[in-house]
Amino acid sequence: MSGGVKLLVLGAGGQLGQTVLELAALKGVAAVGAKRGEIDITDEAAISAAIRHVQPTAILNAAAYTAVDKAEANEAAAVAGNVDGPAAIARAARASGLPVIHISTDYVFDGSRAGARVESDPVAPIGVYGRTKAEGEDRVRTENPAHLILRTAWVYGPYGNNFLKTMLRLAGERDELRVVADQTGNPTATVDIAEAILAAAAHLERGGTGYGTYHFAGDGITSWHGFASEIVSLAAPITGRKPIVTAITTADYPTPARRPANSALDSTLFATTFGYRAAPWRQRTAETVNRLLSHDKA
Repeated sequence: MSGGVKLLVLGAGGQLGQTVLELAALKGVAAVGAKRGEIDITDEAAISAAIRHVQPTAILNAAAYTAVDKAEANEAAAVAGNVDGPAAIARAARASGLPVIHISTDYVFDGSRAGARVESDPVAPIGVYGRTKAEGEDRVRTENPAHLILRTAWVYGPYGNNFLKTMLRLAGERDELRVVADQTGNPTATVDIAEAILAAAAHLERGGTGYGTYHFAGDGITSWHGFASEIVSLAAPITGRKPIVTAITTADYPTPARRPANSALDSTLFATTFGYRAAPWRQRTAETVNRLLSHDKA
């Protein structure tokens, strides 16, 4: 797959960035990561210096302010991470004649409509996080026509903090887990997003067309309760623990930020354009649970 691809990965310390670097190494694709603290993503000069040093063929922005609830009280930080940073990255990439791959989110939609969202659906964010991510998308489009924006959802994997890892931890501590059952979406493994990024980067490096905005999420739809139930069931034979997973409503679990009730994304356009579709979410969940728990047992 390498085909001359060389990625500069910003946000390399996050759960997605780490998986991209891991998968690139396995596939023999050149990728150089920069973590938070190594490059200020709002500093265009610093990004440009990194580009000159690495000489990549594309820039991946996997950095973001993702603390959904904290964003409600810390809008300035959310704007810096989700609007100003992406704009600076896109400008620096354009100045070097490079495409930018930017990761966005289902939170740009309000989640009020039935069915899976497609790319042409109008955005309607309902919180600071979603609004800043939508504004960040617009800035990327404005600053660099050679952009690929990937909206994804319910991201989990072996690195960083995510729902799956939280459920595994709580299942070891509690006899009952109370989990929201009236929010639905596509659990999406970081390995699938990483595969999608590398497939798209290779396509663009070969001179393929396809700049624009795409949805990319796991195959299949469930609720947070359904996701948690699957995680607990998969872990039980390994850990010997199987707490009760009780369904609750969003109203039973108030949070500072509202969540979209329906986060489902239709990934057909990405699959048609770039030839990659995510694996079924249950398959990836089983792989991730087994990786994490077998590592714990080692």
